[in-house]
Amino acid sequence: MDKEPKVNVNSKKPNKSINYSSILTIMIAVVAGFFGGYFGSKYNPDASQSSTTVQRQIIDGEGNLVNTIANDVSPSVVSIDVTSTALSQNFFSFGQQYLQQSAGTGVIISKDGLIITNRHVVPSGTNSVKVTLNDGTELDADVVGRTNSSDPLDVAFVKIKDLSGKELTPVSIGDSDKVQIGDKVVAIGNALGEFKNTVTSGIISGFGRDIQAYDGGGLESLQNLIQTDAAINSGNSGGPLVNSSSEMIGINVATANAQNISFAIPINDIKPLIETVLETGKLERPYLGIRYISLDENTAKQLGINVTEGAYIPVSSSTSQSILAGSPAEKAGLKEKDIITEINGKKLDKDNTVVSVLGRLRVGSTVDIKILRDDKEQTLQATLEAAPEQ
Repeated sequence: MDKEPKVNVNSKKPNKSINYSSILTIMIAVVAGFFGGYFGSKYNPDASQSSTTVQRQIIDGEGNLVNTIANDVSPSVVSIDVTSTALSQNFFSFGQQYLQQSAGTGVIISKDGLIITNRHVVPSGTNSVKVTLNDGTELDADVVGRTNSSDPLDVAFVKIKDLSGKELTPVSIGDSDKVQIGDKVVAIGNALGEFKNTVTSGIISGFGRDIQAYDGGGLESLQNLIQTDAAINSGNSGGPLVNSSSEMIGINVATANAQNISFAIPINDIKPLIETVLETGKLERPYLGIRYISLDENTAKQLGINVTEGAYIPVSSSTSQSILAGSPAEKAGLKEKDIITEINGKKLDKDNTVVSVLGRLRVGSTVDIKILRDDKEQTLQATLEAAPEQ
């Protein structure tokens, strides 16, 4: 058994004559040394300066990052000014047409002048579009296409008519699937429709958000959005949400009444549309033709069903059909009260909604749709068609 270590002591008997003045001197020296060291470290100007310097470096570093992102991306961001025809809604002139002006933001995605923005920036009834580049040059543009008003993807494309010798800088497009909660992001846009590009910064605070947003003409249902606390003000719609690598990972689309809550469309949900427009010069949005409710535990409980993930097709109302007549969904045999659980082997959940899965496919794609009908699993096939214009 190991023995405890022993303290080596002097075996001689202690001297009974004690020098108290020496002991007192030693004690004073020890106390003075202790408090001197404590207060010296506490109030050392150099130590305080060092701490302040570190804090300043952190703040300066973050500021430099935002500044770098803004400088990288701003040449790709444009202001969009629109003149459109609208109908008056007041009692005395109900239904009377008038011209209205509005403004938003767009992002250059090709050197030949193709720009992506929100549908509500260039609404139905748009008469003219003017694009202002980052250097102040104003150019005329045409609307290439927009998703229809019932589409949960609020996207439109415009194209500059004549570049007048201008060389454009397309934005660098990132991968929104790689974004994580807490990642640093920057929103750039034409705030309030009155200022040159403004920049706000924040973090990613959520994914897969479904909201009801007012687009100026009524409510629109938007799905599978990125949530951020980077401020998105009026006029920022259609601008880029950018990661720390100066890549666009979303399109700014809406802001909530609550403080520090804004939303953007994930860029991966839009990439197939961008590719289609670049290749064909027109917008073709694949659609299935259903109205559905994304399921979670609370929604399933309210509906009285046991399935907590997937897309539930509700019973049609007098004003809204759940399965559009002549749509791919109807042709495939989908019915009301069906629950779609998978599309092309991709399980539907809070991270993969019908919108996000279909949005990454092309018109003409054939998809396998796994459903639950009367608690029995079936697989149907549908061929995606171009969404009708509205």
